Amino acid sequence: MTDEADGATPAGTSRLAEAIREAIISGEFAPHQRLIETDLSTTYGASRAAVRTALLELAGEGLVDRMPHRGSRVRAISVEEAIEILEVRQGVEGLCAAKAAERISEDEIAEFRQLRQDILDSVDSGDLMRYSELNRHLDRRIREISKHGVASEVLSRLHAQTVRHQFRLSFQPARAAKSAPEHAAIIDAIVERSPEAAEAATRAHLASVIDALQA
Repeated sequence: MTDEADGATPAGTSRLAEAIREAIISGEFAPHQRLIETDLSTTYGASRAAVRTALLELAGEGLVDRMPHRGSRVRAISVEEAIEILEVRQGVEGLCAAKAAERISEDEIAEFRQLRQDILDSVDSGDLMRYSELNRHLDRRIREISKHGVASEVLSRLHAQTVRHQFRLSFQPARAAKSAPEHAAIIDAIVERSPEAAEAATRAHLASVIDALQA
């Protein structure tokens, strides 16, 4: 993504949007911070057209505010709004977990068992960055295995808006020690091919996240 022609391709723009998304989620770009197209173009080696398209994509996800004649800024999502989004996610994410439990293959079961161990090991070793990455990977894989297109699309938007709050929570050792077994319970239910248990474990985990945010 070093020349303007490549940066303007759909693939180049998608990679650029992902890079900016990660910077927002990780806190590199703070809430309310202006996102100046010329600066982003220099930072990411992309054309301004590609930057503008990427920002429009992120605005559609609710991560960026586009202000008429004033450019773009990182959208600030309050704790109250994050909780409301999590309440919606309980239903949709529970559905995806149930569908994943119905549709998971033997190879994917082996993958999930390894992922379960990796999640627990990352918390035991205090590697909370790794733990956060594994959580996000688990969320993505559950959506993929569920093969529920509409639910996955809804969740990709909702998750992007709340993950910044959850990212900060995952770096609290006490919180990680509590949530890791919750993720393990979700995995256990999915690999046992129990849709009801998978949905219940997912709802319980998100309810625990809501409690943590409220605290």
